Amino acid sequence: MGGGAKEELGVVESREWYLSAYAPDGVPTSDHLKLRTLSLSLGPDSIPDQHVAVQLLWISVDPYLRSRMTGHEDGLYFSQFDLNQVLTEFGIGRVIRSKSSEFTEGDIVINPFSPVAEYCVVPTAFLRKVDPTSGISLPDYLSSLGVPGFTAWVGIEVLGNPKPGSNVFISAAAGGVGMFAGQLAKLKGCRVIGSTGSDEKVKLLKEEFGYDDAFNYNKETDFDAALSKYFPNGIDIYFENVGGKMLEAVLNHVNQGARIPLCGMISQYNKVWTEREGVRNLLNMVGKEVKMQGFLVGSYLDRFGDFMKEMEAYLKEGKVRSKHKVFSGIESFLESFSSLFSSSNSGKVVIQVI
Repeated sequence: MGGGAKEELGVVESREWYLSAYAPDGVPTSDHLKLRTLSLSLGPDSIPDQHVAVQLLWISVDPYLRSRMTGHEDGLYFSQFDLNQVLTEFGIGRVIRSKSSEFTEGDIVINPFSPVAEYCVVPTAFLRKVDPTSGISLPDYLSSLGVPGFTAWVGIEVLGNPKPGSNVFISAAAGGVGMFAGQLAKLKGCRVIGSTGSDEKVKLLKEEFGYDDAFNYNKETDFDAALSKYFPNGIDIYFENVGGKMLEAVLNHVNQGARIPLCGMISQYNKVWTEREGVRNLLNMVGKEVKMQGFLVGSYLDRFGDFMKEMEAYLKEGKVRSKHKVFSGIESFLESFSSLFSSSNSGKVVIQVI
């Protein structure tokens, strides 16, 4: 990290993560993701107008990044990172130099396109200030009030259209998005069941996040039998995070007019498309008039204000709870990213940079 005489002269040493090689399958390793140190000038002439220099405080770590490291566009169809390009993520930082009338030194800001770097110079167009007196913790702006919370809200509130008494199933229910999807459905009066990868996380879902029940998919491996057990009256809403065999099993238990918001399919992210598991019973969607819809939150930014108002109220009233898995130091990015694909992972993965 920068400091001393160099910083006084307007130069800092900044470590940053970049993509050195594409990883078409498997979990990316140190062969693909590397850390380097660069000298960054923070002098007045080095910062353009309407830009600020930011010191990174917190950075989000999300599964969707995997789809930007394959070298080919399919699935989520996010643009690929260029080789040797610094990675970008949802981040929170402190303004340390400003060439903008809207921001001053010391402001805490959220950047949805933050470089995964200790220091950066960025345009102010997408920055949003954080009110330090709000009583909301900074990691919550990366989870419940960030992309995971907004994703859960769009899937449940907008696409799921839940009604009191609806039977709702959430896969990857203890993950960064799933934990909020289930809580939001409960707040709408639904009966909510989740699937997750360990007995510990089953307990977490029921005791901390208010799920009516949950099951460990590593123990109850006959998904069709499990869903018969937990949904004797069928499934009205399935919030899809997993794909593959779980999606196929769900389609045997959907009710008439069921809704399936497609958030992600993490079981398929590390496979090339020819090796991914197919779903054999899509015909069930016709007879049951099921609506299955993929979505990206960028298409719903016109609803972000509604989401923030509702979710902030829930947080302040203690109606929504968060769980964060916190890694320390920017050097932990590779470890934290790899943890996303482990069945032992729960909660929202974030890095506290300083």
